[in-house]
Amino acid sequence: MSRQIRFNAFDMNCVAHQSSGLWRHPQDQAYRYKEIGYWTELAKLLERGRFDGIFIADVLGTYDVYGGTNEAAIRNGAQVPVADPLLVIPPMAYVTENLGFGVTAGTAYEHPYPFARRMSTLDHLTNGRVGWNVVTGYLPSAARNMGADDQLEHDDRYDHADEYLEVLYKLWEGSWEDDAVVRDTEKGVFTDPAKVHEIGHEGRFFKVPGIHISEPSPQRTPVIYQAGASSRGVKFAAENAEAIFIAGSTKEVVAGVVTKLRDALEAAGRDRYAAKIYTLLTVITDETPEKAQAKFADYRRYVSEEGALTFMSGWMGVDLSTYGLDEPIGNVKSNAIQSTVANFQAKNSEGREWTVGDIAREGAIGGLGPYFVGSGEQVADELQAWVDETDVDGFNLAYVVTPGTFEDIVEYVVPVLQARGVYPTEYEPGTLRQKLHGKGDRLPAEHRGAQYKVSTR
Repeated sequence: MSRQIRFNAFDMNCVAHQSSGLWRHPQDQAYRYKEIGYWTELAKLLERGRFDGIFIADVLGTYDVYGGTNEAAIRNGAQVPVADPLLVIPPMAYVTENLGFGVTAGTAYEHPYPFARRMSTLDHLTNGRVGWNVVTGYLPSAARNMGADDQLEHDDRYDHADEYLEVLYKLWEGSWEDDAVVRDTEKGVFTDPAKVHEIGHEGRFFKVPGIHISEPSPQRTPVIYQAGASSRGVKFAAENAEAIFIAGSTKEVVAGVVTKLRDALEAAGRDRYAAKIYTLLTVITDETPEKAQAKFADYRRYVSEEGALTFMSGWMGVDLSTYGLDEPIGNVKSNAIQSTVANFQAKNSEGREWTVGDIAREGAIGGLGPYFVGSGEQVADELQAWVDETDVDGFNLAYVVTPGTFEDIVEYVVPVLQARGVYPTEYEPGTLRQKLHGKGDRLPAEHRGAQYKVSTR
């Protein structure tokens, strides 16, 4: 029997996240991204479906690689306009008790000192249900708008991120002792100064001498999410990540990435299963196979292939407008998301090379991941097969229309998986870290960040 399957909802504070052009569909409500009600209703739906959490992506620039301009991105609503992902978490936390929140924030353009406080605040407000998706950035437009000519080179970005996390671990784990806050009303002492320590960090990129300005939150360090699958990204994930998001169009690609990640975790001195691995997937389902196929055909009427190529150009760092639609991707060099290029340089599900036209057609629904179309039973069969054959822990579920795609999954797929005993019927108590790994609220001893704990410094 398959092991337990985990779901994560993949969303973004914008109108067109992964499925290009579907914002035009009459059932899509992504235009409500500006409303608190959209987020609170979605959070309650996902908690009813026993999702581990909602993972909110983010960018700080526009997709301007395609055609050398951002006009296609703006025209198609391709992750622009986009709003801050952190600010929607407190209202979602207020209306839920168990749902986790993975929020994307980059290491390139914000100093770690104020960022440490923002994440501690979110961990307090969610009662320990927040995670941080660590990204190094990939859009040149973001770098330019923050005063640089371009991004750092791919591996240099990870060197910078390594020190960024070192500073954060020192602040979150090593500055305040657990019993520093005493709230002694008789002596007039709120915090014992002897139990709050300056971190004294001085490195290549950052100098942070002082204390963490916030008291320890339930998890101290939020759950660390990571999505890099390049060689340098895998090393970074193996040392830091507790949940890893990947993407691959076939079982063979996904299985290879999972094996590489689990080997890297072991090489970093951690258990092979110390990080939950979720692969990107889009599900189109209904009560019968025929209705699901009809729904898929309806969705296809709204796709924007230009929007898909706009996304893909940004993700790959390659201007796909300069290629013919029948042209294979070939051996291109990327300074963006290297794993995306590698995925499309592998064979597709039909055993042939990906062409630019393939990417436009297939990527218009679901983005970088595959899509499953079928009844709840058919989708459940596929999900179990992927878990069994690839060793993933679960699925990072993108939407075609929102919240309709998630509503369909909760209605048609979740009950089937629960009846088969491979999907949770109730949440485990505790923080997000405890729910995911069952080993407590704080970083385990073998995690890189644990070496900075105040008791071991």
